[in-house]
Amino acid sequence: MVNKVALQTLGCKLNFSETSTIGNQFTNFGFEVVDFKEKADVYLFNTCSVTENAERECRQLVRRALRLNPKAFIIVTGCYAQLRPEEIAKIDGVDVVLGSKEKLNLFTLINDFEKKDLACVFVSPTQELNEFGKAQSTDADNRTRAYFKIQDGCDYKCSFCTIPLARGTSRSMSPEDLVTEFKQLIKAGYKEIILTGVNVGDYGAAHDINLYKLLLKLVEVPGEFRIRISSIEPNLLTDEIIDLTAKSSKMCKHFHIPLQSGSPKILKLMQRRYKVSDYQNLIEKIHNKISDVGIGVDVITGFPGETQHEFLETYEFLRKIPVSYLHVFTYSERPDTKAITMDGEVDVFERKRRTNMLRILSEKKKHAFYEGMVGKELEILFESKNEGETIEGFSSNYVRVINKFDNTLVNEISRVEITKITEENLCAGKIKGIQKSIELIAC
Repeated sequence: MVNKVALQTLGCKLNFSETSTIGNQFTNFGFEVVDFKEKADVYLFNTCSVTENAERECRQLVRRALRLNPKAFIIVTGCYAQLRPEEIAKIDGVDVVLGSKEKLNLFTLINDFEKKDLACVFVSPTQELNEFGKAQSTDADNRTRAYFKIQDGCDYKCSFCTIPLARGTSRSMSPEDLVTEFKQLIKAGYKEIILTGVNVGDYGAAHDINLYKLLLKLVEVPGEFRIRISSIEPNLLTDEIIDLTAKSSKMCKHFHIPLQSGSPKILKLMQRRYKVSDYQNLIEKIHNKISDVGIGVDVITGFPGETQHEFLETYEFLRKIPVSYLHVFTYSERPDTKAITMDGEVDVFERKRRTNMLRILSEKKKHAFYEGMVGKELEILFESKNEGETIEGFSSNYVRVINKFDNTLVNEISRVEITKITEENLCAGKIKGIQKSIELIAC
C-alpha cells in the first residue's frame, strides 16, 4: 500500500516553493501527496514565525492532523522550527523538528516514518545557515504559476523581525543554475514564474550580478510566459527594474513593496532603510511609467511608540498614495528582537482596531482600482479549478478572476474585457473571442 503525505504551508511564497520541493521528494520516494483535509500517514508543516498567530496556527494544525490519524508521523519545519525547536518538540504528537538547513534534506535525516515516543530535533545554529537550498514549484502542488526561490536569508536589521535569525545571511542561487532551472520551468509548461526569496531585491551580490541584470537574462528566454517579483524592498526597486517592467511584456505590471509605517518616527524605530518621502517618490515614479500598475503594500499596526498621531500619519499617507491593496499585520512581540525592549507598548485591542481600519481602507483601495479597470482589457492566466465548477486566474497587474470552468482556458493567457463592477464589489467582463461572462474577485 502506498503511503500518503499531506503538506501544509504557513507564511510566505518562499515557504510554498520549499514545500513543493519537499513534496516532490516524497513522491520520488513512493509517497502519494494528498490534501491536508484527508487522512495521511505523514503530515508535514512548513511554518512561519512572523507573528504569534502563525505559531498558534501551527499548534492547532498539528492537533487537527492527529484527530484525522492519531498514528500519523508529524514533521514540523520552517522558521518557527528553526527559532524554537524545543518548544515545538514538546507539542504532543510531534515526531521530528527540522531547521531551515535541514528541511530540504529530510530523507537523509529520517530513516523511517514510525511514530516516536520523543521528538527528534535536527536544527543547525543560525551561523551555519550559509548554504543555498534550491526550491521551486513542482508537479507535487499542481500549480500553473510557479514559485521559484532565487534568494534566501537577509542582512537587514529591522527591529521587529526574526527572519535573519531563522534564515541566516543573504545568499543567492548562481545565475547559471538559475537560468537553467528557469528554462526547465518554462519547458514544464509554467506560464508565470514568481521569483521568491526573503529579500529578492538583494539578489546576486556574491555572484557579481544584481536583480536587474538577472531579469535581463530571463526576459530573453524564448517562450510564452511572464515573470512576477513576489516582493521587493523600496530601496532595492531601481529605476532600471521599473523601466524594464514598463517595456517588457514578460514582466508583470505589479509590485508588492513593503512600507511597514507611514510615520517617519516609527519607520526610524523600525530601522528601515528608506524615508517616507522616498517611498512616496517611488510610488509616483512607478505610476508615471507603468499604466494600470498594481501595487501592494505591507504595513504593521501597533508598533511600540505608535501613538494615535503616528497611526493617523500612516493612515493618511496610505489613503493618499495610489496603491491597489494592503497586507496589514498587527504587531506581535517577537523574542530576540530589538523592538521587544522598546517603550510605548500599544494595547492589543487598540492594535487590532487600527488593523481593522487599515483593512477597510484596503478594500476601498481595491474597489477604486477595479473601477479603473472598467472598459479595459486585461490578460488573465487561468490556472485552477474549484471542485470542478470554477476556474481562477490572475491578471498581469494582480487582479484575480473567477469563471465557470472551461478546460480550454487552463494554463492559457486570455484577453478579458472588463465591463462592470457588481454590487458585491466584483468586476464582470467577457473573454475576447469566446464571449463568456466572468467575474473579477479580490486577491
